[in-house]
Amino acid sequence: MIDVTQQIKRRPAPGRHAGARGGEARTVTISQTYRAAIEDVWDACTSAERIPRWFLPVSGELKLGGRYQLEGNAGGTIEGCDPPKSFFATWEYGGEVSWIEVRFTAEEADRTRLEIEHIAHVSDERWAEFGPAAVGIGWDMAVVGLSLHLSAARP
Repeated sequence: MIDVTQQIKRRPAPGRHAGARGGEARTVTISQTYRAAIEDVWDACTSAERIPRWFLPVSGELKLGGRYQLEGNAGGTIEGCDPPKSFFATWEYGGEVSWIEVRFTAEEADRTRLEIEHIAHVSDERWAEFGPAAVGIGWDMAVVGLSLHLSAARP
């Protein structure tokens, strides 16, 4: 069972990212700790076979420099990869380019913290209208989907 109230309380506040390409950008970060080894969480997030089980069908080359496409959603280029610690990719959707950085931290042998940071250039006007949704929406459902996927593999 997932405690939605606790999920909401865990989320850090959105902020600004001064080092983004082309100047200041906004960031939204979401994180979740899973009862799974870092190698399993890494594989679930980087394997073309496993990603559709909890997120969306994906095609392309899931390797450094490769291009990917999530069916009916974003695509992009994998710009950095340090298995099983992190990967960095462009997030191209609706004619706009933003970036995602996904980090994995082994908290214990069977507990892994996943952190997804979405970085985007967003005007003050758009931020005032949409708040964190101006950067990207749906990450909350991604971490829930991954949680269900990983827990289904446990006895």
